[in-house]
Order: sequence, then C-alpha cells, then structure tokens
Amino acid sequence: MSQHSVSGAGALSGIRVLDLTSAVVGPYASKIMADHGADVIKVEAGEGDVIRWIAGPSPTPGMSGKFLHLNRGKRSIVLDLKRAEGREAAMRLVARTDVLLINMRPRAVKRLGLDYEDVARINPRLVYCAMVGFGPGPYRDTPAYDSIIQGGAGVAALAEMATGEPRYVPYVVADRTVGLMALNAVMMALFQRERTGAGQRIEVPMFENMAALVLSEHLYGATFDPPLSPPGDLRLIDPQARPVKTLDGYVCLTTNTDAQAFALMRVMGRPEMQTDPRFCTKQARAAHSSEYFGIRAQEMAKRTTAEWLALLKEADIPAMPYNTLDSLRADPQVRASGLLRAVDHPSEGRMWDLADPTQMSARGEPATRPAPRLGEHGAEILAEAGYAPEEIDALAAAGVLGAAAD
Repeated sequence: MSQHSVSGAGALSGIRVLDLTSAVVGPYASKIMADHGADVIKVEAGEGDVIRWIAGPSPTPGMSGKFLHLNRGKRSIVLDLKRAEGREAAMRLVARTDVLLINMRPRAVKRLGLDYEDVARINPRLVYCAMVGFGPGPYRDTPAYDSIIQGGAGVAALAEMATGEPRYVPYVVADRTVGLMALNAVMMALFQRERTGAGQRIEVPMFENMAALVLSEHLYGATFDPPLSPPGDLRLIDPQARPVKTLDGYVCLTTNTDAQAFALMRVMGRPEMQTDPRFCTKQARAAHSSEYFGIRAQEMAKRTTAEWLALLKEADIPAMPYNTLDSLRADPQVRASGLLRAVDHPSEGRMWDLADPTQMSARGEPATRPAPRLGEHGAEILAEAGYAPEEIDALAAAGVLGAAAD
C-alpha cells in the first residue's frame, strides 16, 4: 500500500480535547478537531451551552441548529466547576488530555484553579489554549461577545464608512475567525510537542486579533509615517462595493487585474475606458474606484442577470450568481460538492448536516457522533477517568455531575 494511502483514521485520532468553552469561538475550533478524529469532551454547566437555547427552534429544547452544527462529533458532560468535587473531576480529566480549550475571563479561570500553572503541574504535556476577549491591558477582565469585538475592533465602523451607519456583520465573524486562529495555534503547539515532548500555554485574544486584521486591511496609506492618505481601502468601503444590480436581480463580480477590468469594459460596451487615465491602470482604478463602480452600475442595469452571467463567463471575468440564504442551499455548486447532507439525528430526527468541504488525500474516515444531548456522556467519561460506579452515582446525587438529558 502506498505511503499516501488512506489510513482509515483521522489526522487527530488519538488526541483527546477537553473543551470548557461555550457559544461559538471555542466550539467552532473543537468541532473541526472532532471532524478530524479527535475525542472532544465538551464540559457544560448545568444549563448547558448558551447556543443550545438562543440559536433558533429545535424539535427538542436545547438542541438548536447552530448548536448541532458547532458540536458535531463531541461528547457532553455536565460538571459544576464551582464545587470542589467538580474541579477534582475536571483535573482528573486534564491528566489524560492533550488539549484544553477554555474561554472564560482570566479572573474566573484563576478563581476556579484552572490557570495554566495549575494544570501543567498535573499534565506537563498539555496544550492549553485560552481564548480571551482581551489580552493584557485596561480591558483585560471585561466581558466580550462577537458584537462587542466587532464594534471595538473597527468592523462596524467599516459599515459606517460605506453606508453612513455603523453595522455589525450579521454573522459572528469575530468568533469564527478567532476560533480558526486558536485552532492554528493548537496545531502548531501539538507539532512542537512532537519535537520537544512538552506542552505549552496559548492565549488568543479576540480584540487584538480582529483589530490586527482590520488594520492590516485598512491602514492603507496611513501605514506610512507621515501618512500618505487617510485609512480605509477605497475599493472596499465605497458604497457601491456590493453585488451589482442588473435589470432583474444582482450579480457578484470583481475585476482586480488589468486583463479582467479591460475585458469588463469591452463587455459593457465601454472600450474607451481602457485608455481613460482614471481607469487604465490598477492604481488609477483604485484611486477612482467610486467613478469606476458608478459606470459599472450604470451599464449592468441594462441587461438581465442571466445575460450578464453568460457574458462574464465567456470573457473569463470572475463572477457568480448572487445567492440568498434560500437559494444558496439549492446552488448547483453546493449540491455537487455534497456540502449539505441529510442525516438522522437520534433525538432531532431528519436534519441537514454540513460536511467539511476541505479535501485531504490521506484524511481517512474518522467515526463521527451527532451533536450530544446535554450531559449525555457524563457517566461514560468519568468511568474512563477511573471513577467507580458508586463514585459516579455519588457525584450525581450531590448535583456535581449533571444528569443526561432525556
């Protein structure tokens, strides 16, 4: 068998993750790890992850669609970490864990005895990843959600520059972006552990990371000292930087290169733009993006969406149909890729699951679990950690271990 053959196991098979996070940022990172074979143990408080309850209706209470999508492949245990017995159980799980994910405020982490120094004494090989709202500084222990970070890091201000009013992106872009950053850091730490044998502490602050992304995109001429222009990439903050209206709908297109822009000018019936000083180079179009977008809007309103898509495809201009949330599910590429797949969840019945579209030639097919009911695997997880049946019963009777949801 070739060394590149599929092994049948995921890349993270054998890696155990103790996930003390909730909402989106941490669960998104651990979901991807579970998709690649990691054994992810989701530790929840008595009421469960907030996303169970605030992300839409479900056949069974506490099993929202977003929760199902973010927590596929995990096992759930309910532990009261404010009780000494709950913290002891968590530490026994830490001792046999490769990765610990946590997204509490630093002060709360310290109060629970879950600082890196506390857990590293028990497991020096542990990769400890803390996702925090803010790094060291005046905001350190203040609460943070995606919208707070979007507003503070300048994301909402970009909407104001484009439309006149600040607006959050209606998608938890900070949570999901920082979740991917945390995942990247964990993977690098695991790789380094293979070389050194030692774990390490990772801290991924949401605010600073999102601020860095916004500034790297939009410092623009203010990158230089003295500044060569105000901050803000003109092509992106122009009010017309949006899907372009056609005679009967919208089209999404972008022309970054000269070849693409000149092809669009010809297709629009405006070949003279190719020699116009405002549009004849990439730099000129960037500086006069508002005029360029204005002419584009004027010309594209003259034909239907279908006509434009055919013309743009023939001219090899980057474009695709504008999708709504409804039409996206029926998009031919979405259907052909197998992204949406119908599955049967044991408690929620028939549902649409989202496949991981990333292809890996040696990925294998790790076994996957449906998203867990609250506390579904508590007794099983504690038994694996060495608890005797009578100890598990005692923890449950004392309210330290939450009962599995029916």
